[in-house]
Amino acid sequence: MFRSILIDIDDTLLDFGKAERAAISKAYRDYGIEPSEKNLARYSEINTAQWEAMEKGLLSRDQVLLRRHELFFAELGVEIPIQEFEDRYRGYLGVGHYFMEGAEELLEYLFPKYDLYIASNGVAETQYSRMESARIGKYFKNVFISETTGSHKPERAYFDYCFARMEDFDPSMTLIIGDSLTSDIRGGRDAGIKTCWYNPKGKPGRADIVPDYEIRSLEELKSLL
Repeated sequence: MFRSILIDIDDTLLDFGKAERAAISKAYRDYGIEPSEKNLARYSEINTAQWEAMEKGLLSRDQVLLRRHELFFAELGVEIPIQEFEDRYRGYLGVGHYFMEGAEELLEYLFPKYDLYIASNGVAETQYSRMESARIGKYFKNVFISETTGSHKPERAYFDYCFARMEDFDPSMTLIIGDSLTSDIRGGRDAGIKTCWYNPKGKPGRADIVPDYEIRSLEELKSLL
């Protein structure tokens, strides 16, 4: 049924939430900010809103990376060098990794059977560092990270870039799996390929973004395929 599979990294293969929490907590302590549950939750809200704005074309990636800290520090009423903080945080984020449940087993299962490709909106240096730490690069024929493609999910230009570099690309035999309705699923559907929403927490769907498939565990993908 499928020959090629595009797979998101953050919160699909690697637990970005856990890595982000550890990294931002270390960076906050370096600058005298208490990484309390309240502060971490508020940063997460601000961060998510900035990435969603980027998906809508309202912000660039570089703006997102700095604006999230700028807004958060403004709410706290503290003055911290934004670029310096981002560099410190980014350094911590690129060290180490946490697998999503079943991710390692899934890659071992898929690797002999399908052509696998990474499809990520993340920062290239950080994503390559995390992939190296997790030792998963060996599973993929190519890695498409938006910072180096010139566009990002869900833009059609991002997918056209990927398709042009995939071996024997056939849209009818290509699937994208990811945790984001607004980037992975919307982008895949608009680009004419099948989509699989990885939704482990059972989030409510959206009537305007309907995936072809939905799974709650990565193990389910095996039977789906």
